[in-house]
Amino acid sequence: MRILVTGAAGFIGAALIERLLARGERVLGVDNHNDYYDPALKQARLDRFAAHPGYRHARLDIADGAALREAFAQFRPERVVHLAAQAGVRHSLTTPGAYVQSNLVGFGNMLEACRHGAVQHLVFASSSSVYGANRKLPFSEADAVDHPVSLYAATKKSNELMAHAYSHLYRLPATGLRFFTVYGPWGRPDMSPILFARRIQRGEPLQVFNHGRHQRDFTYIDDIVEGVLAVLDRPAAPDPAYDPLHPHPARSDAPFRIYNIGGDAPVELLRFIELLERALGRTVEKHLLPMQPGDVEATWADVSALRTATGWQPRVGIEDGIARFVRWFSGYYSA
Repeated sequence: MRILVTGAAGFIGAALIERLLARGERVLGVDNHNDYYDPALKQARLDRFAAHPGYRHARLDIADGAALREAFAQFRPERVVHLAAQAGVRHSLTTPGAYVQSNLVGFGNMLEACRHGAVQHLVFASSSSVYGANRKLPFSEADAVDHPVSLYAATKKSNELMAHAYSHLYRLPATGLRFFTVYGPWGRPDMSPILFARRIQRGEPLQVFNHGRHQRDFTYIDDIVEGVLAVLDRPAAPDPAYDPLHPHPARSDAPFRIYNIGGDAPVELLRFIELLERALGRTVEKHLLPMQPGDVEATWADVSALRTATGWQPRVGIEDGIARFVRWFSGYYSA
């Protein structure tokens, strides 16, 4: 198939493209190569497959509707995986305009391109952050998600609503995936695994928010990619059991679905740090600090819906995942 992947130089995008190419798909990768974090890391991810005969690359910003339409017209994708976004909860507190442009304007452009390009299935990235101030655990797709605590979370919820509107109006099959704290080799340097690993490696103290009591449903990158593939291969269809008198937030009489995708095993932050220290062979001082604005105390994905629909389940536990991450981290950053 011809599959277009946005966020191609990103953590999840690059890992997904490798798997798509390995199974024989033709892929157009789209990325604007912004400098939110080290562009050299983004380029290193792309270098793993840039020369593959099945791969083409388009350097463009999804907020540029004309450029995106041109890419669609030339490649004519059959399916689309939309991963491009301005990421980061704390960054949204200081640079809100970037989130409006990329996550709202850019996503609107993507929906229009898919609509006019007769795309067979749009899979798009949502986030566990949409659960916001919710406290009932585990988080279920049946839960209301009307109380975001960051602009980033609000844009991701907005994407789900926008996608449903297009699915309803134009019968565009669309599936949103709420990712839960993805980690592993080639991860983002603004996220805690690399931030902590760097400081531990240097013997520097760690700033640990919420006094280390945060719990996160860490999800290894390989499990995320397998989940995306499982969904991509099953285009969303109308739910024959949908009841408009008792509507389910993640299903519809339109070809639309929302799924959680997480490790289904929350880990306390201090435990995560302990495993990193063990893998790196060093223990450092911890400065325990209060919770930060826009943060949440705990995340935990109920993945039963995705498991039932596709047979997918997480396979890489936290100990194994951190060991694999540290092997990559030590090799890449020492080089």
